[in-house]
Parts: sequence; C-alpha cells; structure tokens
Amino acid sequence: MDILGVFGIRGRTKEVHHLDDAFQALGLHPARVPDSVKLAAVKLLKEAEGGKLLDAVTSCMDAALLLAYCMLGSDGFMEANGGAKTDAAKNRLRLSICDGTCLDAKLAMLTLFADTIHPTIVKEFDLEIEI
Repeated sequence: MDILGVFGIRGRTKEVHHLDDAFQALGLHPARVPDSVKLAAVKLLKEAEGGKLLDAVTSCMDAALLLAYCMLGSDGFMEANGGAKTDAAKNRLRLSICDGTCLDAKLAMLTLFADTIHPTIVKEFDLEIEI
C-alpha cells in the first residue's frame, strides 16, 4: 500500500465500489452504509481469502447480501429482494451465529458493533454485545 492510497488521494478502492454496486442491487442505498463498515467488510473479505480477493465482484456481492439483510431487516430485505434471497440470507445468519467464527459471523458482528443492524434482526436472533 502506498501513502497516496492511505490518504484516499487515489480515491476509493474498486472493492468498495463493488460493495456499493451490490448494496444498490439489493435495495440498500450505499450512502446508508458508513464507509467504516465498507472498509472493515473489505478487510474481512481479504483476510478470509488469504489476503487478496480472487473474484472481487462475487465476494462483495456475497458479503453485501448478508450485510444488507442485517441492515434492512427481514421485512425491508424481503420487499426489495423477494423470498428466496431473504430465506438464504436468514439461513446464512442463523448458521453463522451457531459457528461464531466464520466470515458471515464476523460480518454480522460488524453491523452489530457499528450500530447499523436493524432492531428486528437483533430481536429475532437475540443478539447482544457483552462487554
């Protein structure tokens, strides 16, 4: 990483642009997702894939699906994406909670810690932060 990239002189990374496109496609306006969440999500994706994203578009779309579900809530996500995607996202979240250490669990925790998670998701899955 060079110094210009650190200060954002070169602009946003292509991975962040891919996330923005994915959020838009899933019915979540990218401006509603803080840049800190996007950057942390990209970092988690890269860590999960060994440091570099092999297929950035697919990886970002997969991550955005779960992030958008957590942020929009089940009803909002269903309205924007239909039943099949909603069921898939809900199942991924349920499985990630059981696992606790997988990428999906880390993405869900990101929305919880960033306070961007929808209250109905917190209630439905009984999520809480223990300090």
